[in-house]
Amino acid sequence: MKRRNFIRTAGIAAGAAVLGDTVFKNAASSSPAPAALKIKRSGKIKIGLYGITYLGIWYDGPGLSFEEFVKRAKDYGYDGIELDNKRPQGNPMDIPPKRREEMRNIMANAGIEMPAVACNNDFSSPIPEHRECQLLMVKETTRMARDLGAKIIRLFPAWTGIPIHEGVGTYDLVKGDYYTFQQQYPYATMLDRWNFVKDCLKESAAFGEEFGITMALQNHPPLFKDYRDCLRMVKEVNSPWLKICLDAGMMDRKDPDWVEEAVRAVGPLQVHSHYGGEYFRNSAGKVEMVYESDKYKAEIIEWADYDRYIELMGEIGFTGYFCYELCHHVRTPDGKTAGIDFVHEQAKLAREYMADIIARHGMG
Repeated sequence: MKRRNFIRTAGIAAGAAVLGDTVFKNAASSSPAPAALKIKRSGKIKIGLYGITYLGIWYDGPGLSFEEFVKRAKDYGYDGIELDNKRPQGNPMDIPPKRREEMRNIMANAGIEMPAVACNNDFSSPIPEHRECQLLMVKETTRMARDLGAKIIRLFPAWTGIPIHEGVGTYDLVKGDYYTFQQQYPYATMLDRWNFVKDCLKESAAFGEEFGITMALQNHPPLFKDYRDCLRMVKEVNSPWLKICLDAGMMDRKDPDWVEEAVRAVGPLQVHSHYGGEYFRNSAGKVEMVYESDKYKAEIIEWADYDRYIELMGEIGFTGYFCYELCHHVRTPDGKTAGIDFVHEQAKLAREYMADIIARHGMG
């Protein structure tokens, strides 16, 4: 039976900072590819489960241990996991060398890969001590990723974090009327903050070279307004160790022409991606995405056309992981926080949903 749930998604609507015309007048764009290119699909995609799903912040229940997280991913048919560098699963301060070896053995015994580790960084502060702390976290996360066998570190330009309110994670307190990116440091211009991020990304790319790890910059607000900002930043850093994690769900627009332009413009820089949402099984037994408004926020959630997005990934030859992330407060129909059983159900349905799309396009 379909359960009505009200979706919250990070960064899709409010909170995106609009950078000045002076900075982005010449931002990169791309024309659609000729028809001959559109029929060629050479990419291969695996499906991963991102650890933020099971940190214990979106639902009523505890965060899973690393062992429990790997078991869930295996049981639900995922190929790999994306580790979040947060407690209780992946904070490098908590994981000494012996434990890292144990974690590798746990994955090997389960037949589960770790394609990436997520680093929840914010490089946009005008305060040097803040940026240096973030750089230290990135370096230690990169060292841990190497020890665990991961090949990618996913970076944010300016992650606002997830405040915990009454025991549940919420984005309400880091966007909208409560907070805006511009007001966070009113004495720093947007160009200042752009350059702070760029300088830190150059150092992060050097960490990638040191440990043999590819850095993947996500097209995530609030510093980035659209994919062109992310692409421009990577080009300005100009390091072979900094690539892109282009997520359709993070795009400011979901219309087909815009998404196609983004995919083709990013092209071979694309090394990792995600998908989100909530799912249900219809009367015919097919898994579908829930398309509903959130009555608690009075907004309509616009989801990406993942079928077309996967098709485009094949056309640009993308080979890598799409990782499912449940990263919003989940509720029951009466508005209460849902339990972990609901998260288990979503993780299972999400893999089936994406596996069907990938198989349909011959990219498995």
